[in-house]
Amino acid sequence: MAAKLKPTPIRGDADPQETQEWLEALESVLEYEGPERAHFLLEALVDQSRRRGAQLPFKATTAYQNTLVPQMEERSPGDAALEWRIRSLIRWNAMAMVVQANRQREGIGGHIASFASSATLYEVGFNHFWHAPNKDHGGDLIFIQGHSAPGIYARAFLEGRLTEEQLHNFRADCHPNGLSSYPHPWLMPDFWQFPTVSMGLGPIMGVYQARFMKYLHNRGIANTEKRKVWVFCGDGEMDEPESLGATGLAAREELDNLVFVVNCNLQRLDGPVRGNGKIIQELEGEFRGAGWNVIKLIWGSDWDPLLARDTKGLLRQRMEECVDGEYQNFKAKGGAYTREHFFGKYAELREMVANMTDEDIARLNRGGHDPHKVYAAYAAAVKHKGQPTVILAKTIKGYGMGEAGEGQNITHQQKKMAEDALRQFRDRFNIPIPDEQVAEAPFYKPEEDSPEAKYLHERRQALGGYLPARHVNAEPLEIPELAAFEALFKDSGEREMSTTMAYVRVLAILARDNKVAPHLVPIVPDEARTFGMEGLFRQIGIYAPKGQLYEPQDADQLMYYREDRKGQMLQEGITEAGSTASWMAAGTSYANHGIEMIPFFAFYSMFGFQRVGDLLWAAGDMQVKGFLMGGTAGRTTLNGEGLQHQDGHSHLAAATVPNCIAYDPTFAYELAVIIHDGLKRMYEHQEKCFYYVTMMNENYRQPAMPEGAAEGIRRGMYLFRDGGEAKLKVQLMGSGTIFREVIAAADLLKEDWDISADLWSCTSFTELRRDGIAAERWNRLHPLAGTPRKPFVAQCLENRQGPAVASTDYMRAFAEQIRPYLKRRYVTLGTDGFGRSDTRENLRRFFEVDHHHVVVAALKALADEGQIPPQQVAKAIEHYGIDPERANPATL
Repeated sequence: MAAKLKPTPIRGDADPQETQEWLEALESVLEYEGPERAHFLLEALVDQSRRRGAQLPFKATTAYQNTLVPQMEERSPGDAALEWRIRSLIRWNAMAMVVQANRQREGIGGHIASFASSATLYEVGFNHFWHAPNKDHGGDLIFIQGHSAPGIYARAFLEGRLTEEQLHNFRADCHPNGLSSYPHPWLMPDFWQFPTVSMGLGPIMGVYQARFMKYLHNRGIANTEKRKVWVFCGDGEMDEPESLGATGLAAREELDNLVFVVNCNLQRLDGPVRGNGKIIQELEGEFRGAGWNVIKLIWGSDWDPLLARDTKGLLRQRMEECVDGEYQNFKAKGGAYTREHFFGKYAELREMVANMTDEDIARLNRGGHDPHKVYAAYAAAVKHKGQPTVILAKTIKGYGMGEAGEGQNITHQQKKMAEDALRQFRDRFNIPIPDEQVAEAPFYKPEEDSPEAKYLHERRQALGGYLPARHVNAEPLEIPELAAFEALFKDSGEREMSTTMAYVRVLAILARDNKVAPHLVPIVPDEARTFGMEGLFRQIGIYAPKGQLYEPQDADQLMYYREDRKGQMLQEGITEAGSTASWMAAGTSYANHGIEMIPFFAFYSMFGFQRVGDLLWAAGDMQVKGFLMGGTAGRTTLNGEGLQHQDGHSHLAAATVPNCIAYDPTFAYELAVIIHDGLKRMYEHQEKCFYYVTMMNENYRQPAMPEGAAEGIRRGMYLFRDGGEAKLKVQLMGSGTIFREVIAAADLLKEDWDISADLWSCTSFTELRRDGIAAERWNRLHPLAGTPRKPFVAQCLENRQGPAVASTDYMRAFAEQIRPYLKRRYVTLGTDGFGRSDTRENLRRFFEVDHHHVVVAALKALADEGQIPPQQVAKAIEHYGIDPERANPATL
């Protein structure tokens, strides 16, 4: 039982005797009935006070002490001595890996201090808690803090999963046996589960992975009951908005399969996280306020005897008084400094440690470095029900690095260690390396029959195998043939329809396919009705873990808002980052759960790549599969919303992600072909890519698909209409909604100027560019191959007459991507500049992409080639009422 504390007199106490009686009663409950009963009584008193109208102040934090008192701690069943030996070897090899890499390749970088502070936090998990996938357990998901990667490699080396050659190739990614700098599944697809070094992304991804586990379980798709998601992050990282952005969701949906471990070493990259405050207290308030179970792990076991003797509460008071900047000094400056500046403030505390040497004081450990305390925290976390848990573990940055950086502001940047520092490190952790070899910082691996090696393997076998590891064993899906979408290949006649509505029809077709339907995961942030998706509410339901606890306001309507525990649709609320993380969780189901799931995430295109580009880059890294459907796309389609809503550049952002396949279709049949192609590639052939497809909310007649167009649609362009033989001719190209302006321009060219045009629908300028780059590279590297390869765009336009003009609803740079592959005059029109509100017609005229400007661009291209006189261009400008002196819209 914890020591009884004598009550400290409270300033302004009107009745100290009554206060004493209440406190003594509380001490009695604590001693004889335990803290749970005391907590219940206190909550009852607070509740009764508030019911009677008392305005009690709320405090989101508790004392600066461990949440678990010693008598509540579950003891570790492990061999403490062997675990310390293993942990020490891993520390050494992790440090040696970074030191060697920077000696061999100057400036290659790497981090020693982060893993040094968190080694115990990881090792307790590896030895006792984290399950690998096996026949009895689906496996836990571990989000490892990116800067700690060397420690994870060092453990895998001891396990025999990585070789010494690979350790020598740390950060040599171009080498076939290189180890990536940080957790990168793209570079090490059998090893890393998640990319986490872009700080802040791990926490939000972890929340939605935990939620997706519950989703799969509640829908009856997979049994995820025993599985946990563990998210490791740093205290400085918690300042990223994504780190805390989804904590409310985790509490609201009672994600008790989620454990955050925040490594509170009190330091950012260059200094204290909260030098003038306490980051642990601040984070406790954040998480408790959000509804999480908070376990504070501040003090190690060496403090327990001192706290037991602290009957007046003075030591606890001193712990409360000190700010993090002081705690950093206490560890960086040693025991004598701590004696003077921490204990020395009060005579009673100075007397408390009088019999302790400076070395004893320096060894007073923090909770995150005490394996017994860590085990107890983890054991409590995995048993907690009804809430997610966060463990706030206090550690020392650069633990074990001594004068080379322990607790110092410079420690994050330390890549090298001098011989004296290496010797100190070796001695501190008792590494069996002789003096003459220490300067080389060699790796050390015990023999396979050593107690350390045997114990290491025994613990992992008891937990089902080795981690981290990425297992891809999902069965491919049987995708229906293209003919299933035949209804979208026909002329819509008098009926007008947007490509957004075509998308909804595609979803409806897939939802009727018994083999595909269970795997669909439609996702929207909000405004499903904007995208015309409300029909799915009733058809497949909106996922809600508690079902629907109310009668919806529109229950009497056909398409009412139906929430269901087995609901299939994920309506995430107004959070593009959260929705993207949800999409990523579904899109990695094939690797994390052995089941192919097909997420379709529909969102305002302006709030896609622009707003969550870092997450989408991470999606490419961890090989997410699925569809991003950018609704209301283009600069001039969303006519009434204006500057901040109109997208003229998402396709340029999409082009930066190598495994993102991006399309800007104009017609329903194009959309159907593209989605079908994606389904085939990702889920039948199991390619590791994802699709970005833009959609418009503009209604127009949908024409029938030209015969033989499917291949061109997939590859990026096809001939929509042949202009026939003519004396004067141009090649008009376009995509998305502006292609309809291009069609109108072709008609106008013929009608007003007797010039014919071939019309090319360019569904993907990005794919055309990639194809061109591939052909160009092959030709460069095969100079003796004979006939060079031709880019697809060059093949399409081969033997075609006249200059080419390309027009899109995006910045000119979008269509400019293919310029190197066109051996003819090429003119591009686009919507550079800020958006604004107006009618679609006025917007297209403002940005100079309407049919009149397409006509003028075509005439000017012909004039530049000497095929028509320039006076004809001037005449067209006057005829169409274009002001040649107006300001450039890109600058307005």
